[in-house]
Amino acid sequence: MTDETIPEQMFVHEHDASRIELFVRIVYWIAIGIVEFVYGILAMICLFVQWFFILIFGRRQQGLSDFAKGYFEYTVSRMPYMYFMTDVRPQILPTPVRIYRN
Repeated sequence: MTDETIPEQMFVHEHDASRIELFVRIVYWIAIGIVEFVYGILAMICLFVQWFFILIFGRRQQGLSDFAKGYFEYTVSRMPYMYFMTDVRPQILPTPVRIYRN
């Protein structure tokens, strides 16, 4: 792999940390947890419907796949903040993200 094909890392160690951000993080955990819980339930329903769609039609439905992919991307894109890797606050509501940035 050349340097041009290596994707930018999403999980990067940051040395400095803010003590105030540590307390703000608690409120963010709750808000992100609620959104992730509701989003996860909807994604599971989509995957359940997708299972029947594949069983009946023998192919996948794009919208259902995109919704489940969006849930996965939401969860992974919030991990650096949730696991104390960065002080950069993500938005609480889902936003378009890419797990590997080219």
